[in-house]
Amino acid sequence: MAKVAFLGLGVMGGPMAGHLAKKGHDVTVYNRTTPKAEAWVKAHGGAFAATPREAVAGAEIVFACVGNDDDLRSVVLGEDGALAGMASGAVFVDHTTASAEVARELAAAAEAKGLGFIDAPVSGGQAGAENGVLTVMCGGAPETYAKVEAAIGAFARACRLMGPVGSGQLTKMVNQICIAGLVQGLSEGVHFAKRAGLDVEAVLDVISKGAAGSWQMENRGKTMNAGQFEFGFAVDWMRKDLGILLDEARRNGAKLPVSALVDQFYAEVQAMGGNRWDTSSLVARLER
Repeated sequence: MAKVAFLGLGVMGGPMAGHLAKKGHDVTVYNRTTPKAEAWVKAHGGAFAATPREAVAGAEIVFACVGNDDDLRSVVLGEDGALAGMASGAVFVDHTTASAEVARELAAAAEAKGLGFIDAPVSGGQAGAENGVLTVMCGGAPETYAKVEAAIGAFARACRLMGPVGSGQLTKMVNQICIAGLVQGLSEGVHFAKRAGLDVEAVLDVISKGAAGSWQMENRGKTMNAGQFEFGFAVDWMRKDLGILLDEARRNGAKLPVSALVDQFYAEVQAMGGNRWDTSSLVARLER
């Protein structure tokens, strides 16, 4: 068991930190809004701190899960940031879905202070975080990864080192590219089945057993048909992720026409007021 810190207690970070506490780790948390940190400590024990620097004092591993590149910099850098308070040899593990560029930037800053850095975005959504079954894709040095793999297992069912720093974020981009196309295809399938007068649930049940089957179909097909979009991963977050990967594609020359198109479809969902709807709400724009 390790002394750890967790920065960011949102819908993902809160449950992830909770699993670390359940596994017996000594957890100190930080959140931008103190009442959320206080509530976490009341539910899970441990302690909370007023700044990232205070939270990481004495920690062997520091985890973070915040909103975007700028949020990440705000908890890592500066006088009150995590790097200012971490002891030499400690490792910073970033679970934020962010750019590969910021991962490399912060890894360099960590190395200059004798610290390790792993970029480790996750897949599995809020339910995966709550149930401790996330998939974690990591970037960093093998010897650094070896120090944190067991602790990550507190909230993950799969964790793998994908390559040097930035590789975790690049792998998460591939994940989001694949999901964007799948959700759009499923949306069109549900919409077509309705217009054709078919029993949509029966259609989904039979085709899910064949080549069209997917996690999205199994977990979102019926709720899409019912117009229910109150799940964990919001359209606003998906547009953030798509923006990151489309920026990366412009840098590396990858051609992502479907991802770019689906990004615009999500912009239409936002214009409908669906900013906080689940990503499966793509079907709603077809049924306006």
